[in-house]
Amino acid sequence: MGKRMKSKGILPGFGLTIGYTLVYLSLLVLIPLSILFLQTASMTWEQFWLTVTDQRVLASFQVSFLTAFFAACMNAVFGVLVAWVLVRYHFPGKRFIDGIVDLPFALPTAVAGIALASIYSENGWIGQLFAAWGMKIAYTPVGIFVALTFIGLPFVVRTVQPVLQDWDRQVEEAAATLGASRLQTFLRVILPHLLPAILTGFALAFARALGEYGSVVFISGNMPFQTEIVPLLIMTKLEQFDYTGATAIASVMLVASFFMLLVINFFQWKTNKLDAAR
Repeated sequence: MGKRMKSKGILPGFGLTIGYTLVYLSLLVLIPLSILFLQTASMTWEQFWLTVTDQRVLASFQVSFLTAFFAACMNAVFGVLVAWVLVRYHFPGKRFIDGIVDLPFALPTAVAGIALASIYSENGWIGQLFAAWGMKIAYTPVGIFVALTFIGLPFVVRTVQPVLQDWDRQVEEAAATLGASRLQTFLRVILPHLLPAILTGFALAFARALGEYGSVVFISGNMPFQTEIVPLLIMTKLEQFDYTGATAIASVMLVASFFMLLVINFFQWKTNKLDAAR
């Protein structure tokens, strides 16, 4: 036959599917974000600068970014540990623990916030233990850190776990036969392979923590200059009908988050490139 038979796929052709994709992404992502910047553009540069450099706004930026960063770092460490245990070991209740990891995904953030505030308050089960030593967790930046760690853990575990499951154990055996210790095998053989997944999980946990509102608002105390996060400040601006001020702060948050994701993705690309070169 002179004409080639074209294989038919389940989905429509490229033109139609890419059209649906662009329309879908435009309606859900591009247009809302564009409106945010257009609303901010109605301000003069001086008004915008005075809004985003206000002392209260800068303090909320500091609280949000620092607590989100440290929570993501904590999850990057212990998320790898949890994924390692779930993949490498078999023990009673493993499936139950594996299901608990996804609980922050399904649990309403307000419920998580109330539960954490109850447990870590000075009268709570855990909070009273720290209170006996003069340490306060709830209604402090430490409480925000705890809440952000809680909601960010699944992102690291679920990105590292599939990579560990697909890992060839014979590589570890080869390293052991060459005289490498367990620590050397992990640091020089396994960790470089896991690093792209760890960076991805870190980025997802960090981005999720920056925008978290429901679980934090109950345990933070919401005190300006101390425990006030950026999403709460944006809500306060909206309640005061200061829409341009709210969009100005939100646009700075969006640009900063996007920049951080670009940096992390760049390092992830470099890591993948180095790993492929090996």
